[in-house]
Amino acid sequence: MIHERINLKNSEGTYMTTYIIDDPLEIDRKRPVIVVCPGGGYEICSPREAEPIALSFNAAGFHAVVVNYSINKLFPASLKDLSEAVCIVRDNAKEWRIDTDKVIVCGFSAGGHLAASLGVFWNSEPAVKREDNKNRPNGMILAYPVITSGVHSHAGTIKVISGENAEIAAKVSLENQVTADCPPAFIWHTFTDSCVPVENSILMAAALARENISTELHIFPDGPHGLSLATEFVAESEQGTVPEVQSWIGMAARWVSNL
Repeated sequence: MIHERINLKNSEGTYMTTYIIDDPLEIDRKRPVIVVCPGGGYEICSPREAEPIALSFNAAGFHAVVVNYSINKLFPASLKDLSEAVCIVRDNAKEWRIDTDKVIVCGFSAGGHLAASLGVFWNSEPAVKREDNKNRPNGMILAYPVITSGVHSHAGTIKVISGENAEIAAKVSLENQVTADCPPAFIWHTFTDSCVPVENSILMAAALARENISTELHIFPDGPHGLSLATEFVAESEQGTVPEVQSWIGMAARWVSNL
């Protein structure tokens, strides 16, 4: 395992942690990499949606990276951090034996908003646009993501990154920013999520469908917000252990393999 912390240059205190499978017997094998963005309302980076996710994707045979991005800062600060992290991944693709056609961003709640933001803004937002396209994700895994600043928004998340600026809030309503350049997506949510309404995922899936972008959407009937792996090992309470939802990680791994 190549396990190291790499500081990001955009903002002080931001960094990425690598979980790179290092098998000297597999010299010619290249693996997908999952770039994980924990949730936390853009106010923290939740540890429950960080290393446990990375290790689960390692167990599925993928490399992983966890990004501790800017918090409590206006858009596009966190987006710049994620863009830089994806570029670092591609810069190290040979050493880390990464399949550069399968660099996947994976985010939870506000981290889902961040992952989806790179998906929609990688080639249009001046703060992150690059001529070499190194920051383009090949796919997005969005877990109970914040998407909209509209009727079904999670007001707290949008407030943090917009500073209550109406123009920024409109810009970060991502269902309105999807273009044909957005990568494919695997999205999951629970119907009973009382924190980030399920409509967020539905709006994103519908926007992707309008652009004919391949999307897999799963809506589980029960479960609170912030489930992570939905196992007892990461649950904050008994309600956070939901056996039916635990299947998402395997389904996402299969989706990545089939991209």
